[in-house]
Amino acid sequence: MDLQSFFIGEAFDAYDFFGAHIGKEGVTFRVYAPNAERVQLIGEFNGWDGGLCEMEREGAGGIYTATVAQARPGMMYKYRIFQHDGRVVDRADPYAFGSELRPNTASVIVDLNSFAFTDREWILQRSKGYNEPMNIYEMHVGSWRRKQGEKAGWYTYRQLCTGLIAYLKENHFNYVEFLPLSEHPADESWGYQVSGFFSPTSRYGTAEELMYLINECHENGIGVIMDFVPVHFVVNDYALSRFDGSALYEYPDKDTGYSEWGSCNFNYYRGEVRSFLQSAAHYWVEKYHFDGLRMDAINNALYWQGDSRRGVNPGAVEFIKYMNSGLHHLHPNVLLIAEDSSNFPKVTAPVPYGGLGFDYKWDMGWMNDTLRFFSMPPEKRKQCYGQLCFSMDYFYHELYLLALSHDEVVHGKKTILQKMYGSYEEKFAQCKSLFTYMFTHPGKKLNFMGNEFGQLREWDEKREQDWDLLSYPSHDSFAHYFRLLSSLYLSSPALYEKEYDSRYFKWLKPYMGDGCVYAYERGSEGQKLVVLVNVSKKDYRELKVEYDGGGILREILNSDENEFGGSGVVNPLPVAVKEDSATGRSVFTVALAPYGSCVLEVVTNPAVSGSHK
Repeated sequence: MDLQSFFIGEAFDAYDFFGAHIGKEGVTFRVYAPNAERVQLIGEFNGWDGGLCEMEREGAGGIYTATVAQARPGMMYKYRIFQHDGRVVDRADPYAFGSELRPNTASVIVDLNSFAFTDREWILQRSKGYNEPMNIYEMHVGSWRRKQGEKAGWYTYRQLCTGLIAYLKENHFNYVEFLPLSEHPADESWGYQVSGFFSPTSRYGTAEELMYLINECHENGIGVIMDFVPVHFVVNDYALSRFDGSALYEYPDKDTGYSEWGSCNFNYYRGEVRSFLQSAAHYWVEKYHFDGLRMDAINNALYWQGDSRRGVNPGAVEFIKYMNSGLHHLHPNVLLIAEDSSNFPKVTAPVPYGGLGFDYKWDMGWMNDTLRFFSMPPEKRKQCYGQLCFSMDYFYHELYLLALSHDEVVHGKKTILQKMYGSYEEKFAQCKSLFTYMFTHPGKKLNFMGNEFGQLREWDEKREQDWDLLSYPSHDSFAHYFRLLSSLYLSSPALYEKEYDSRYFKWLKPYMGDGCVYAYERGSEGQKLVVLVNVSKKDYRELKVEYDGGGILREILNSDENEFGGSGVVNPLPVAVKEDSATGRSVFTVALAPYGSCVLEVVTNPAVSGSHK
């Protein structure tokens, strides 16, 4: 690492210099604490006696160093910071590659070269996926499944591997996104209040075990994304907060120094902080082979305290642009995804064109409008018809990803299934159509664990998912429909090729009477699909839809199939486009159950018949 680059905020490899590094002479420790009076190194190698290892200050830059011959991988250590105010605080290493299991807080020496990846072919072939399907399974490692009985508790990264990969493949997810795996003290934070930005949480095992999990995902054709938190950090006094007795990583004033979550906001105006965060982002991709970073709470960086009324934070904007540009240069095919609820312009435009340089942005507007719509009484939906159409009015302004994430199934919000209006049976019917709408709407897809089988209980990080629900017919058939819908998405070019080109999406006009139906066409160079979604109680046996595309349509998926728990209102025979005698327009006619949905493929061969199944 070039020290000048570190101080001016241009370094992406600060972890190669700071932290604990294994060498021929032992382990060399370096820490940045410019406002400390002095620093001692304590650990298992010296009986936690700081008097045995006074760290040497290198020049006037505030860097302290020590080399310990007897230190070994797996040993724990800390820095004892002597502050100018007289306080003495034992701190974890900001650049530690490993951490002690909470509630203990020591850093751990780790050999990052102990695991040999075998995924070179995957790394060389991965891409941004603009014209490819991206079906992401978002999950929390500690509550997907848990060990039962005498050995109850978390699975390790390695133990999780076999069952998780098989499940992802069975349900046709080609990406998995983990909630933050950086070390964090409180389970309840889900990893979003980080204490160790370079350390995989020890709850689920070692760095080597996490590398093994990612490597196995790659060997099975599954991309891996990690939630990255570049906006704030925990207030715990063993971590970054007032690290050397001063506001080293955070803003010095209380008004901007603390976030709405009670954590500390990173100060993007310090070069050392920018280098720290950029290096952490690079580290997870370089050392662990993550295929993407989903960056949390970007709105809270772009605007002071996440409030647009307080104005744009120019230092944060410049930091994001520089970080994203650097990551694109270092890893051209790694995904950078923004969770941003603001209307900040050009989030996914390249930096040279005035953008922030993200590859995708979560479509929070689509999520809010869709869930609000499906929770309202059916008799009110036709009055609010434009609410579901609105997403396409702005869709082509950014490169959007549709997400029904963990945030939508906690804190009294209800699960996705429970949000649906109506009776128990009606909820299932509507939720199947909601997912039909989601998977056939342009944009990449993300679903939080439990969405795929109709979880009823809100997510709790202390409990595993309610897998026993799959023993009930309604949930089992719902999960079966979700699997086929996922499979259809991955195998249908019309649902992902050209999805960011407005010429390949078209709203159609259904003659829906007093009901409420959405109809649209999705296309690519080699395939056209027509989607119908009935969000009303009306039972259509002859629904006419204007369609000037010609040809024959065959139904390839219908949410009301008996095998999905429906009533069997389907279209088993090919549907021809004909002239409507009443209007003179080209139409096709189909049956559509209450709250039902279907996907039809446009074919030109009249002999083609049968269904997707």
